[in-house]
Amino acid sequence: MLRGLAGAWAVLGPLLWGCGLALLQGGMLYPRESRSRERKELDGLWRFRADFSQDRRQGFEQQWYRTPLRESGPSLDMPVPSSFNDVGQDGRLRSFVGWVWYEREATLPQRWTEDLGTRVVLRIGSAHYYAIVWVNGVHVAEHEGGHLPFEADISKLVQSGPLSSCRITIAINNTLSPHTLPPGTILYKTDTSKYPKGYFVQNTNFDFFNYAGLHRTVLLYTTPTTYIDDITVTTDVDQDTGLVNYQIIVQGSEHFQLEVCLLDEEGRVVAKGTGGRGQLRVPSAHLWWPYLMHEHPAYLYSLEVKLTAQTAAGFVSDFYTLPVGIRTVAVTESQFRINGKPFYFHGVNKHEDADIRGKGFDWPLLVKDFNLLHWLGANAFRTSHYPYAEEVMQLCDRYGIVVIDESPGVGIVLAQSFSNVSLQHHLEVMEEMVRRDKNHPAVVMWSVANEPASFLKPAGYYFKTLIAHTKALDPSRPVTFVTNSNYEADLAVPYVDVICVNSYYSWYHDYGHMEVIQLQLATQFESWYKTYQKPIIQSEYGAETITGFHEDPPLMFSEEYQKGLLEQYHVVLDQKRKEYVVGELIWNFADFMTDQWGDFHRTQSKRFLDCAWQTGKFLEQPYRFRATCAQVPPVL
Repeated sequence: MLRGLAGAWAVLGPLLWGCGLALLQGGMLYPRESRSRERKELDGLWRFRADFSQDRRQGFEQQWYRTPLRESGPSLDMPVPSSFNDVGQDGRLRSFVGWVWYEREATLPQRWTEDLGTRVVLRIGSAHYYAIVWVNGVHVAEHEGGHLPFEADISKLVQSGPLSSCRITIAINNTLSPHTLPPGTILYKTDTSKYPKGYFVQNTNFDFFNYAGLHRTVLLYTTPTTYIDDITVTTDVDQDTGLVNYQIIVQGSEHFQLEVCLLDEEGRVVAKGTGGRGQLRVPSAHLWWPYLMHEHPAYLYSLEVKLTAQTAAGFVSDFYTLPVGIRTVAVTESQFRINGKPFYFHGVNKHEDADIRGKGFDWPLLVKDFNLLHWLGANAFRTSHYPYAEEVMQLCDRYGIVVIDESPGVGIVLAQSFSNVSLQHHLEVMEEMVRRDKNHPAVVMWSVANEPASFLKPAGYYFKTLIAHTKALDPSRPVTFVTNSNYEADLAVPYVDVICVNSYYSWYHDYGHMEVIQLQLATQFESWYKTYQKPIIQSEYGAETITGFHEDPPLMFSEEYQKGLLEQYHVVLDQKRKEYVVGELIWNFADFMTDQWGDFHRTQSKRFLDCAWQTGKFLEQPYRFRATCAQVPPVL
């Protein structure tokens, strides 16, 4: 049967992906250097100003983008990448809502500005939340939504002159509305006896701080004017032969040739192909396996693509190399399978969050986190509750850490957040996610939302449409969302491939009564499975603790209570994983920031690991990751 499925996929796989790709317009390849491509990172200090005017519109009224920012008023030094909230000493900036302005002068290599056969692209890795971009005062791009990259071709601007430098201005607005992802509302305080005129606050329905700014690298990169715009790879296995289906999109010319080579980790060519679409066969393929599932996990091949095009100026070449992991993903009624073997998600939920830098990307912090994941014995995490940096996905590929890739659809609880306006934006966000992350072998499932009000009547149509669209974009991966609704009331779960459920027994309710956990958790699993006959992941569970706080018998917030609560969960999880439970992701990997109305001790500046393993369990069962982790109680 499996042999027949592999043979069918060899024929249908490229066709299905062709159908999905028809929905995606434009590529979003990670900007790698090659023989034909250069990149220039613009990380470092930028000029910065927050628009503190009452309506936050002064920057547009005075056209701050037309001249250097220093000429229109005082500015601050702001590091990029980082969130702006915790860097300065002005208390107003930490909770600022509205438009902020960034500016940077970039020196351009002479060949970029004089060679009309060179295409120069400005790429913003993440700007939270709405961004408008100018180059030398000329509008070049707008983008709605944080966490995902966007680009602008600025060749004509920098090659008219030519210019030795260019001034990049980016205005960012972090305001959240019922139709953004995540949603939010603005509450105006109109009682002038209590609040100044025009006073407002930003309300949200999620429990992490709404950090804002340029969170990831801003860079310039080049390609030839005829270039490789997009590459899509899917893989399968036929007995011991790896199948690599590829599709390549070229922009700039219709007269070109494509050569494709697949290299192993030693640099040996194992397969070749030509043309914009095809299948490479790799005998005795090394498969991409998750960490601890194989003695040689995370094996990556390199797909080298060479474009040769004939233009008016002569022949042009473009080169791009894409890491490729050969693996399969499948879901049955009771299992999640990777490479045909049952896989158990044994890991954590994470946040991109650290002191001072906020959600700003930081290589040392990232590598430390991955070393901790390996030390813990974790094999997976969920990108709660937004897409993480591309470099995070790359390390997951290299370290064998399996990813549930989640959209910023957290806090969707208001009726207006299920409107057609919201749905259209959500569909676009999923397109951007799939476009960016589709080639990562570590990404095995898409999550379209976290804890929405999926019991509301409009939720059924909303999620049916959203999940169907995501499946059309990527037929190769299962799709889910994370629910905390009752199994009888949830209107969206019928459309998922895997049920992800959050529950906090004896923490959000039945406070302090750990004796009810096993019964309630078993009932939860049995009810969901009897109703839907789908595999289940316990996508969040845990209890907060204050480090060093001890009580015996255990009381809430003590280390003993956290340990005892987790042990009660583990009894049931160890039973149900033999049947249909396919994973457990503890909340949370490490501390993160909340608003001031949140739990006070989670706003410490010291970053610490929330998770630790139980030595005996870890040594006896290397697959068994156990953690003591934090969860914020409700505000009473």
